[in-house]
Amino acid sequence: MNTRPPDPNSVAGAAAPPTRPAVLSLAIKEKAALYAAYMPFLKNGGIFVPTTRTWQLGDEIYLILALMDDPNKYPIAGKVAWITPAGANNNKAQGIGVHFPDDEAGQRTRARIEEILGAALRSSRATHTL
Repeated sequence: MNTRPPDPNSVAGAAAPPTRPAVLSLAIKEKAALYAAYMPFLKNGGIFVPTTRTWQLGDEIYLILALMDDPNKYPIAGKVAWITPAGANNNKAQGIGVHFPDDEAGQRTRARIEEILGAALRSSRATHTL
């Protein structure tokens, strides 16, 4: 019977180093662009971010969002909830949908976006996602 404790330097006993979320920034300068990027159908809201990088659903993202003339930046620690691959139907832009977290920052960002969009939220115009 082996009574020695496992070697913490061995491959089997080593813990993977923690990974930090990728950092992205997105500046939306027009109401029409915000409408096209906003994802109100996600539980906490979300935003489409054009990117050519490869992502997986559930990847953690740290997004710094700038909204038109608003002097505030909105930091979001979200997760990838949508992927539009290159060459998608209807010439949709390649990118990811970042789901806002269920925290103060996520709620504040969602509220600000919905305040800016107002009645446009009920529009049937096409967006980057649906």
